[in-house]
Amino acid sequence: VHCRLSKEFSSPHTSTIVGTLTSQVSRNGHAVKEKAMLSHEDLAGDQGTVDDTFDDTYHEKEGPRPPLQYVWRNIILMSLLHLGGILGLILVPYAKIQTLAWAVLCFVVNALGITAGAHRLWSHRTYKATLPLRIFLTIANSVAFQNDIYEWVRDHRVHHKFSETDADPHNAKRGFFFSHIGWLLVRKHPDVIENGQKIDLSDVRADKVVMFQRRYYKPSVVLLCFTLPAVVPWYFWEESIIISFFIPAILRYVIGLNAAWLVNSAAHMFGNRPYDKNINPRENPLVSLGALGEGFHNYHHTFPYDYSASEFGWRFNLTTAFIDLMCLLGLASDRKRVSKEAILARKRRTGEGSQKSG
Repeated sequence: VHCRLSKEFSSPHTSTIVGTLTSQVSRNGHAVKEKAMLSHEDLAGDQGTVDDTFDDTYHEKEGPRPPLQYVWRNIILMSLLHLGGILGLILVPYAKIQTLAWAVLCFVVNALGITAGAHRLWSHRTYKATLPLRIFLTIANSVAFQNDIYEWVRDHRVHHKFSETDADPHNAKRGFFFSHIGWLLVRKHPDVIENGQKIDLSDVRADKVVMFQRRYYKPSVVLLCFTLPAVVPWYFWEESIIISFFIPAILRYVIGLNAAWLVNSAAHMFGNRPYDKNINPRENPLVSLGALGEGFHNYHHTFPYDYSASEFGWRFNLTTAFIDLMCLLGLASDRKRVSKEAILARKRRTGEGSQKSG
């Protein structure tokens, strides 16, 4: 029972319609108070969310963009971090095999905290997770250190709703560098801030695990992203503390960041568009390989409510395999999936003619 797939959507708009109704109800007077009393499971149930569906009513303001305001603290920290990553690469030949294996394990946990957690569970509500799984994914998300879940979800829903416009936090039309890392080095465009404040996050606020992480995010990152990955090799198999810090902590973190950023940059620029040729996100199997399945981006932006974020199941998609395993263990349920008929119909209607993804 736990491992059944929830109803396959015969239309790509089904989830959007449900989400629209929910969003409208939430804005009507006393319904706001009633919604605040609902649990995470109530709010993240079978409903979709209009806040991960592109809003074609938004129009960019005329005139030049506001001048870039550099965030020098971020520029300096990111520069030092990547220099540390280079040092970690240099140290790899001198590391014990256990240390390298530990670094890989930390990377996988790091990635799942984003892909299975912040992205597919909390941003898009593509499946349900029990309390133990939500706790694990929250811990994994702190290992990843890519903003707390609440903030990540807000920015990601804005990204989908206003994709590749001035209201998109990492607008790919502003170039590869901007969409990859540059957006973190400058102040947000005013439209990003303005529209981010309108996004419905009531389901995320209702999750006590997420709000606990938000409250204690900084100490959780110090402990889980940097201290624990470095201390384990040093303590358990007497690895050099320098190697322990610069490989499982720093290098792993840098690789995790860039793997995630490639979804924003490369997967919006390089690849084919078999599902919707009218949008820029592409199918990029190399990005999927590094980001545990998140590179099938034309599919994902076409069907954001599909738990697999791909038409092809486990292919280059460790995150889907992980969610399926959690379902078998009774820790996840109600995975949302798009029917093959709906996928084929969408390919024929809006695809560019490439019948294979990737």
